Amino acid sequence: MSQMHQETALSRCPNCEEPLESGDLFCGACGYDLSVVPAPPQDHPTIAMAAPVEGGAPGGTALGGAPGGTTASGPGAPTAAASGSVEWSAAPVAGRSEPPAPGGAPVHAPAGVRFDRPNTSVPSPDPVSGSGDFELAAPVAPDPRTSAGVAFPETALTPPDGTKLCVACRAGHVDPDGYCENCGHAQPRERDHMEQELGSVAAVSDRGLRHHRNEDSFAVSTTALPDGSPAVVAIVCDGVSSASRPDEASAAAAIAANESLLESLPRGAHPQQAMHEAIVAAAESVNSLAHDDGRAQEHDPHHHQNAPACTLVGAVMAGGLLVVGWVGDSRVYWVPDDRTTPPARLTEDDSWAAQMVATGLMNDAEAYADERAHAITGWLGADAYELEPHTASFKPDRPGLVVVCTDGLWNYAESAAEMAAVVPPDAHERPLHGAQVLVGHALDGGGHDNVTVALLPFAVPPQGAGSAYSTA
Repeated sequence: MSQMHQETALSRCPNCEEPLESGDLFCGACGYDLSVVPAPPQDHPTIAMAAPVEGGAPGGTALGGAPGGTTASGPGAPTAAASGSVEWSAAPVAGRSEPPAPGGAPVHAPAGVRFDRPNTSVPSPDPVSGSGDFELAAPVAPDPRTSAGVAFPETALTPPDGTKLCVACRAGHVDPDGYCENCGHAQPRERDHMEQELGSVAAVSDRGLRHHRNEDSFAVSTTALPDGSPAVVAIVCDGVSSASRPDEASAAAAIAANESLLESLPRGAHPQQAMHEAIVAAAESVNSLAHDDGRAQEHDPHHHQNAPACTLVGAVMAGGLLVVGWVGDSRVYWVPDDRTTPPARLTEDDSWAAQMVATGLMNDAEAYADERAHAITGWLGADAYELEPHTASFKPDRPGLVVVCTDGLWNYAESAAEMAAVVPPDAHERPLHGAQVLVGHALDGGGHDNVTVALLPFAVPPQGAGSAYSTA
């Protein structure tokens, strides 16, 4: 803090003790320059007191800068009079050789004063020793948990219903744009990381390390067939980043496909037909988003935007069957519990690379090394060439794990063998943990894309035998 120059007011010359008159600039006897001001006393730390002490004289040193701080005036230490008023008795300041500044000097604590507990009142000297030592009691301060603008996660008062607190400062409210009104911290979006476990199915989705939002979505559910046997559903969708509102497209598709399956399976539809109908319903849901896609064009009517679009892949376990369906390049893998038996990929990509391999123009390594490898040739959206849902039905003869995922995962475990190698051995018993491990594998590999995976453990009775395979 800056110091301001103070004028001297001396009655005698500091050099020869000759009496002076007001306004003298030089001593009339010895010629001493009276404008020279003695050096100000060295500053000393101050302590905060909780309540002001009345009766201080002007020119004192402030003890503390916090609200409610005490101002002590004059060079003495306080003593309590019998009447309760405070008197200031003169006392020398220990350890000071220079002359005190006019108007008093900083008050130093007498021996025995403890600075760690500020007092709210002035105590009297010790009646036994008579030393005048002070013991300062703990302050009476307002409870910070009830102070405005302060919140403590473990002790804060319960905020009103619907209030969302900042994840960074835990004090400010979050505004509608997703920023803290107190510290300005951007809040994580709800879809940045999602996890769900429902009985024997679990899914995890993560934004990844490079994307500014999560454009993947998923839906997992369970229901019952007409005979009472269980049916398990997992839908995973990946928004097309080059399209507008890809996050909305993936969410709409996942919800629509899941609802369609929950409606058709309990009424007795064959799982493969139910999967086909679910993909059609998802496509219609995404198509409907194109009709209200004019928000950006209100500012630039000549600006072209692709219609919202996404890919979809799903799996249904019902009646001893494993049914998969897809449009795009998200995939389903089969990983047997017995790792000595080979795993398999159960879907074929709708992509440029898959077309090159299918036509024999390139092998797998060449096709997927090309920069056009992930260009999709099939998707859900109003500007898709035509909708061609793919479905396949399997009847496994041994227990295993069904892995449903976007390319954000399989980019780091492309082949069935590579995928099986990164699936935890206990994933069939702990599907949520297994999904978390797989997402972590993608993030450890670089996390260049959104990552979503659902795991469905498939149990087969010991007496089961044989397998069947059909596609449509």
